[in-house]
Amino acid sequence: MKKILITGGKGFFSKRLTEFYKDQYEFIVTDKEELDIVDNEKVEEFFTQYRPDYVIHAAAIAVTDFCNKRPDIAQKINVDGAVNVARAAKRVSAKLVFLSSEQVFNGNENAGPFSEEDVAVPNTVYGANKLEAEALLKDIIDELWIVRFTWMFGLPERNNNMVNNILWDTLTSILKNEKIYASPHEFRGMTYVYDMIENFEKVFSLPFGTYHLGSINNMSRYEMVKHIFSSLGIEERINELVVEDTEKYSDNPRDIRLVTDKAKSYGIEFPDSGEAMRRCVEEYKIRLKQESGLLV
Repeated sequence: MKKILITGGKGFFSKRLTEFYKDQYEFIVTDKEELDIVDNEKVEEFFTQYRPDYVIHAAAIAVTDFCNKRPDIAQKINVDGAVNVARAAKRVSAKLVFLSSEQVFNGNENAGPFSEEDVAVPNTVYGANKLEAEALLKDIIDELWIVRFTWMFGLPERNNNMVNNILWDTLTSILKNEKIYASPHEFRGMTYVYDMIENFEKVFSLPFGTYHLGSINNMSRYEMVKHIFSSLGIEERINELVVEDTEKYSDNPRDIRLVTDKAKSYGIEFPDSGEAMRRCVEEYKIRLKQESGLLV
């Protein structure tokens, strides 16, 4: 059984990933309590002790506002920490998967979708951190996959962390009877976390390099919010709660969608975001019924 060391192992994606593949791989799950990735000496000792076959580097500070306010801390975790992990992985001959983000394109003046060959121009500290780390890691380790994720969504599960995402934020607002402001000028790839997880194992079979992973989405944020209402079967509440925010991004529409043709050419395919959203909602309904004893 291959051994995988994963940093940031308690995160929204990572915790679900390790649970999903627990019977196929031996996981060494670390978070900040188990491994301080900023401490290079401790990272090297930890890797030498466990000698993984693969490393998935998911640890990061991804909260954009925090990174912008504390770029010093963001740099240490998102860049210096990634460098330490890459050096340790190389030392023990482990293959490295570095999780990057669509946010590297957030400052591009032209609209997406963007391919792996497009020049990335980040305009946030987090996006700049990810792009800098990508470049540094390429110089450190040859056996490297850089995977840029689209925005992921999902719903709460027992013993798993949650993060803000379009589905959960929309559902929370519905439950609170709060207005939802969504821009028709914002476009992003939106991927169900379990679609990403089910495809992730295929990364280990790819040639080393940079790949964009996630669902294709042709809906604006405003259209997607309405689609969520439809998936929940409450279309009649759209006019009551959903507000089309025509001002936001009106001067400079935001489009950071990714072209995923490269990964698709190797057999990694995703449903479109609308289909994925429906699947997520339906699976959640079934799980709620099971947990309440209404479905056996």
